[in-house]
Amino acid sequence: MRVGLSSASVYPENTAAAFEIAGRLGYDGVEVMVWNDPLSQDIEALRRLSDYHAMPILAVHAPCLLITQRVWTTDPWTKLVRARRAAEQLGAGTVVVHPPFRWQRAYGRRFVEGVHRMAGETDVRFAVENMFPWRYGEREAAAYLPGWDPTEEDYRHFTVDLSHTATSRSAALEMVARMGDRLAHVHLADGTGSAKDEHLVPGRGTQPCAELLHRLAAQAAAGSFDGTVVLEVNTRKAGSRAEREADLAEALAFTRRHLAVVPQSAR
Repeated sequence: MRVGLSSASVYPENTAAAFEIAGRLGYDGVEVMVWNDPLSQDIEALRRLSDYHAMPILAVHAPCLLITQRVWTTDPWTKLVRARRAAEQLGAGTVVVHPPFRWQRAYGRRFVEGVHRMAGETDVRFAVENMFPWRYGEREAAAYLPGWDPTEEDYRHFTVDLSHTATSRSAALEMVARMGDRLAHVHLADGTGSAKDEHLVPGRGTQPCAELLHRLAAQAAAGSFDGTVVLEVNTRKAGSRAEREADLAEALAFTRRHLAVVPQSAR
C-alpha cells in the first residue's frame, strides 16, 4: 500500500517543497492540493516536479476550499473537469472532492448525480470526502450540501479524513464500515474533537488512526482495499524546515509501522 504526502502538509511552503520533502523522507508519492500556489495549478510544472524528484502524483485534490473559490475558475463543475484532466494527464488515480458549500445551491442540488456521471466517464476515482458541521460555541451550522457525511449519499467512491471525523465527533471506524469497498482514499491525520479542524500528526489525538491502518492492512491483504493512504497534517506552526520535516517523518513512521500489522487471519 502506497503512503503519500499531501502538499497541504508543508504549508506555508509551496508545492515544490512538498515534492522535495516527500522524496527525502521516503514517501511513495504526493497528493497535490490545487490551491493559490501557481505551481499546483500547472500540469506541466507538476509533471516536471514529479519526474525530477521521482515522486508519483497519487491524487489531485480539487480546489474546493474556501480559499480556492477563484482557483482555475469560479464554476465548480469546471473545477472538477480540470481536476479530472490533471489526474488523467499526471497518472493520478484519484480526484478528492468536498461536498458543495450550502450557499452553492444549484451545484449542491446536482452534485450527487453529477459526480456519479463524471465518475462514469473516466478511470479516475472521484472520492468524495467526509466533512463536518461548523461550530460556534454551543451552536452548530450545516455548511455543506447535500451534507457533510458522504455515506448518506450514493457516491461511487469515498475519501475518509480522520481529522474531519474528530471535528464532526463521528465514530470513524463506523463511518469506514459504512463506506465499505467504496473507500478509495484515506487522509490520515488526528484530532481531539475540537471545533477546529486540527490535522494533527497521527498518534497525537484521540482518533483510531492505528486501528484504521490495521484494518486497511488486513483488507489490502484480502484484496478488498486498493486505495492510498495520504498524510494530510498541519505543520504551519513549525518553527523551521527541520521541525516540519521531523513531524512529517514521525507521521510516515507511524503509518508504516501500523500498516505492517496484519492479523494472522488476513495473511
